[in-house]
Amino acid sequence: DAGDTVSATLKKEFGEEALDSLSMSKEERERLSQCLDTLFLQGTTLYKGYVDDPRNTDNAWMETVAVNFHDNGTAFSAFHLNAGDDAGEVYWIPVSRGIQ
Repeated sequence: DAGDTVSATLKKEFGEEALDSLSMSKEERERLSQCLDTLFLQGTTLYKGYVDDPRNTDNAWMETVAVNFHDNGTAFSAFHLNAGDDAGEVYWIPVSRGIQ
């Protein structure tokens, strides 16, 4: 949403797209928000800036921020991923130096 910080947008979109928070009760969303606040405290920005997008023009363009949140296998595993809002499917993938 306009005026939101990147971290607020990240938590909101992760909840809506990957955890289907829009179908949760108010109490469930509040608990989820508290968990996400803790989980998303420390991340490493991998990229911030321009992205090629068909909506780009000479006067307006898309920018993005890619952030890595490393998990040792315990924090994010507590969340059952469920595609919500306009996500088609959602799943965890392991990331290693060998990924191309």
